Parts: sequence; structure tokens; C-alpha cells
Amino acid sequence: MTYCVGVLVEEGLVMVADTRTNAGLDDISTYRKLHHFNVPGERVMMLASAGNLSITQSVLSMLQEGVPGEEDDEPPQKLVEAPTMFQAAQLIGRAIRRVRAIEKDGFEAASIRFSISLLFGGQIGNGEMRLYLIYSAGNFIECSTDAPFLQIGEHKYGKPILDRAVRYTTELYDALKVSLVSMDSTMRSNLGVGLPIDIALVRRNALTLEVNHRIEAGEGYFHDLRERWSAALRAAHRAIPRPPYGPADK
Repeated sequence: MTYCVGVLVEEGLVMVADTRTNAGLDDISTYRKLHHFNVPGERVMMLASAGNLSITQSVLSMLQEGVPGEEDDEPPQKLVEAPTMFQAAQLIGRAIRRVRAIEKDGFEAASIRFSISLLFGGQIGNGEMRLYLIYSAGNFIECSTDAPFLQIGEHKYGKPILDRAVRYTTELYDALKVSLVSMDSTMRSNLGVGLPIDIALVRRNALTLEVNHRIEAGEGYFHDLRERWSAALRAAHRAIPRPPYGPADK
């Protein structure tokens, strides 16, 4: 399993991803799931992945080397060449469908499900900063101001925290903090999600990463965040009055 979250607020974009990949009970490895496609001053784009690792790597390689055109005379296109974020999301969808077409027979013969989902966010030139969730079929949805975050992977444990704490007007570093709390809650409930954690933060119209950091085991801030959040939850439930229910209600 994995867990990745993207939060798009008024000030900019935050993306957070774990690195744990489980290929069996005795094969737990670390792979980067948050990837950057950046040209400083021109574009900043981030891609977080969940699903089958071989499919993810094939799609990423195709986006780097060039996605074949839909027509025979159409040249391959790299992700960094897409003119808009919308067209970049379309290109990613096309790459997924192309990999599916190539690998379909082998996957079906081995009874392996074609599984991939991607969070794609960033900004190109003067265009709008955007965040998309791209599915295995290559179709996608876009983040909105009413729902300013998207998740992939093991998302159910971290979603309630984001629902309660994140708004489009949330300050950018607060969005990062809440995303890390969401990641911690997921890690505590699912051993398939774990450290290290990759984080990236970019301000709207900056066209360059302001934060590009990997949180390793034992890092002071993340350890303190986990302890403070646990203590805050304990204090909150102690402060709530005892339920007024008992035998007298019968």
C-alpha cells in the first residue's frame, strides 16, 4: 500500500508521499513515489504515484522519454513539453493507456490487475496552478476550491483530518502540517505505509520548489509532531463530558 496527498490552497500547493512498497510479506522496499518535472522559472510539476510499481515506472519512463502520438505521423511528446496543465494531465492519461495496451496480454495471463493512480499538480507559466487525480483508465478529476485536497492509496485514515482542518484559505505551511498529521494517522493504522516521507511545497506563481525534503526515521520535527498530535487527542477526549447514558435511561 501507499498514501499520497495533495493540497491546493490559495497560496500554493503541498504534496506528501510515503515511500514504502510491499511486494510480499518478506519483500518491503523503499521507492520514491513523489516525482518532479521542473524547469525553474518556466514550470513546476509534481507527480505522486500509487499502485503496481512496474506500471508506475513504465508510465514515468514514457513521460520522460516521450509519449507516442495518437497518429502515426505525430511525434512523441515529453511531459515537460506540455503547454498547459490540462494538456499535461491528458498526456499522462495517454501514457497510462499506452502502457495498458502494451502490457495487457501479459497481465491478463498472469491474473494481475492493472492498477495505477496518480496525483498530478503544479503550474506552467502564467497558467492556473492545478491539481488532478488520474485513474487507471487515464481519465481524471480536478481539485476545486470547495474540496482543496486529493488523495491516493490508503486514504481513509487520513481523510477525516483533512476534512476538518483544510480549507482553500488555509495558510500554505499549515496545509503542510495538516498533511503530515494525516500521514502520521495513516501510518499508525496501516503498516503498509511508512517512512521515509517525501514532501514538496510550491507557492503560486513562483515556478520553483520552495520545499523539497525527505523526512527520515528519527527526524526531530516529525517525531515532535506525532507526539504533540497524540497528546492533543488524549487531552481533547478527556475534556469532553462523559456521555449521559446509563441504566437510568431504561
